[in-house]
Amino acid sequence: MTAVRVMVVDDQDLVRDGIAMIVDSQDDLRVVAQASDGHEAVETARHTPVDVVLMDVRMPGLDGIAATERLGGLSPAPKVIILTTFDLDEHVFAALRAGASGFLVKSARAEQVAEAVRVVHRGDSVIAPSTTRRLLDHVLPSLPGEPAPAPGLDRLTDREHEVLLEVARGASNAEVGARLYLSEATVKTHVGRLLTKLDVRDRVQLVVLAYEHGLVRPGD
Repeated sequence: MTAVRVMVVDDQDLVRDGIAMIVDSQDDLRVVAQASDGHEAVETARHTPVDVVLMDVRMPGLDGIAATERLGGLSPAPKVIILTTFDLDEHVFAALRAGASGFLVKSARAEQVAEAVRVVHRGDSVIAPSTTRRLLDHVLPSLPGEPAPAPGLDRLTDREHEVLLEVARGASNAEVGARLYLSEATVKTHVGRLLTKLDVRDRVQLVVLAYEHGLVRPGD
């Protein structure tokens, strides 16, 4: 089995080394690089194949938000998990917007960190949509401007639109299936089509898109 290649990015040596030790303790994960800021992370990723990046959101110089956006422009682009001190952090929302697949608080247990890397590498979101929703409920009321229509929404079928709304409200595939009388396999197929039609990377990005474009609102 090929190990998942991980880069750890944090400006604090102790934190970075601690996370690297957690990752390297797993048989199926391997730290292939470390970086102390966003610039170093992006440059390293240009030359070192990386599958998943564990990225501190707040760093001097190029922060985790800007670094996440730049990493998304690479081919192939590594998946990014944002590391934050507390979960209701407006900077995390900006990082999710920039393409991160989720976030973890730095106080997460070792097994949560390892499993997050595995989940993101498989192509899923590292956090539950309900957690993303709680963050968006906290952050979006303070954002200026009116929501704009999302490109691609007019290409969705009625059923795909229903599935999108359920995902945005924090429902799992099983919960979406129960509410819409669909099998989990069918829901998964619909979610895959949503990702393609709306040109987003994962489930978390579907939640962000739905909130940003006014399909659901805080408190729905």
